[in-house]
Amino acid sequence: MPASGVTAAALAARLSAAGLLARVEEHTRFTTVEAEVPETLSAESWREVLDVVAEADRFGLLATSLNGRTLWAVVRKTVPTTGDVGGPGYQR
Repeated sequence: MPASGVTAAALAARLSAAGLLARVEEHTRFTTVEAEVPETLSAESWREVLDVVAEADRFGLLATSLNGRTLWAVVRKTVPTTGDVGGPGYQR
């Protein structure tokens, strides 16, 4: 599992510990974590949830009258580096 997947899984576990049902999905360039947020979430739980998603690269809340509230977070996958990062003509 890429590092982004490990980080996303840790975020999902912390969200679950805060009482939210979180799901993780791998994508080509990033890993996402989503969780439905109940209307009854306390202010203390909101602070805890925001502390969790603040560790992601991006996060937000999608709220609609039809689907309720979905909290989302994105963890970018790192680009692999090679030993020849400077290119063939790079002088040290």
